[in-house]
Amino acid sequence: MSEKPEYLIVLNTCPGSITAKQIAQDLVANNLAACVNIIPEIHSYFKWGNTVKNEQEYLLIIKTTAETYPRVEKKILSLHPYELPEIIAVPVNTGFEGYLNWVNQYTR
Repeated sequence: MSEKPEYLIVLNTCPGSITAKQIAQDLVANNLAACVNIIPEIHSYFKWGNTVKNEQEYLLIIKTTAETYPRVEKKILSLHPYELPEIIAVPVNTGFEGYLNWVNQYTR
């Protein structure tokens, strides 16, 4: 059985820059993420009901720890306008030790 990863990259899409900036600011200000990158104006195609939709969205790339993840998810859900927001955590298997220590320092 493998160990649970200590660090995560969390992906979240937002309907606009105001929501994206609010979530990013809140996560960093509350020590839930060490850093959040916002990639503007991605084009998302997805199935909603029986319809294929496409929207312009903003992608958040959130650097956090596995320990902090439940609070990250809860915070995103409290701020996000979508009925079913994308919140996907990707494990970080390895990385620059200095950077990972920094992530750990700012997510306590």
